[in-house]
Amino acid sequence: MSVAMILWTLILIPVLIVVSVKIYQKLTCGICRSSAHMVGKVVIVTGANSGIGFETAKDLANRGARVILACRSVSRATAAKQIIVKETGNKDIHIQQLDLKSLRSVREFCEQIKKTEKRLDVLINNAGAGGLGNYTTDDGLHVGMQVNFFASFLLTCQLVPLLKSSAPSRIINVSSMIHKYAELDFDNLNMEKYWSDYQVYANSKLFINLMTLELSNRLKGTDVTVNALHPGVAATNLFRNIPNAFIRQLVERTLGFMFQTPWEASQTSIYLAVSPEVADVSGRYFSDCREKEPSKLSQNHELAKKLWIESEKLVKYSLQEN
Repeated sequence: MSVAMILWTLILIPVLIVVSVKIYQKLTCGICRSSAHMVGKVVIVTGANSGIGFETAKDLANRGARVILACRSVSRATAAKQIIVKETGNKDIHIQQLDLKSLRSVREFCEQIKKTEKRLDVLINNAGAGGLGNYTTDDGLHVGMQVNFFASFLLTCQLVPLLKSSAPSRIINVSSMIHKYAELDFDNLNMEKYWSDYQVYANSKLFINLMTLELSNRLKGTDVTVNALHPGVAATNLFRNIPNAFIRQLVERTLGFMFQTPWEASQTSIYLAVSPEVADVSGRYFSDCREKEPSKLSQNHELAKKLWIESEKLVKYSLQEN
C-alpha cells in the first residue's frame, strides 16, 4: 500500500465514523408526537434561557402553558422570554431568578413561587453545568454537586406540597447516561476526598436518578409522578465553563456537528411533561421518548433512601420548612 493510500485511509476512517454516528443519531432520536395542550397549566423550567431548557420552555409555551423561566441571569432570561413570546404568541411567560450556587436563592425562589402561584403542574429540573472547578459554595457544598444535584433536590422538596395540591402533576429530572460511570461513596458525597469534573458530573446524575426513585416511593398515592431522563448529547452551553477557549470551542463544535440539536435533545423532557402515555408512570428513566434501563445503582431502593436522608442533612432541609 502506498503512502498516499495510507494517508487517505487515515483520513477516511474518522470521516466514516463521524458520518455513521450522525446517521445513527438521526435515526434513533425520539420525537414527542403528543399534541396535548397545556392551557391552564403552570410549568417551571430551570435553566430555561438557553439550550435544552429554552427549547423545552418554548414548546410548553406554544402549548399554552404559563411558563416560569427559573434562571440565574435575568438578562439572558429576558432575552429568552422575548424570543418565546414572539415565536409562540404566548405572553404568559415569567422570569424568576434562581441561582443554584446559593441554597438561600433556592429557598427565596420557592417562597416567591408559593406567594405568586396558586398551582404548579410541572417542575422540570433541567439546569446543570460542567467544568465548574473544585471549590465549595457558601453553603459548604462542592459547587458542581450543588449546581447539578443538591440545589435541585432542595428545590423539589420545597415545591412538593404545591405539586401535591395541584395533582395530577409531574416532576421531570434531567439526568444523563454518564450516570453509569458514577461512584457512590457515602463518605464522599460532597467530593471532599477526591474529585474530577467528570466524576462530579457523573455522580450528580446518578444522585438525580436515585432521588427520582426515592421520591417516587414517597409520592405514591398522591397523583404526582417523577421521572428522570437522558436528553442525549447536544450542542448546548453545558461546557461553557471550560477555561481553555480553544478546547471549549472544539468540544462545542464537535458536539454541534456529531450529535443532537437542543430541539432534538428537549424532546424527552417535553414528552414526560405532556404525554398522556406516561401520566401514571413514575420512578422510571427515559431516553429518546422511550423508557430505558438505567444503571443497577440507579435502581437500588435502599441506596436511594439513604442518599435522600443524607442529602436532607447536607442542604439542611426539614419538613418544618413547608
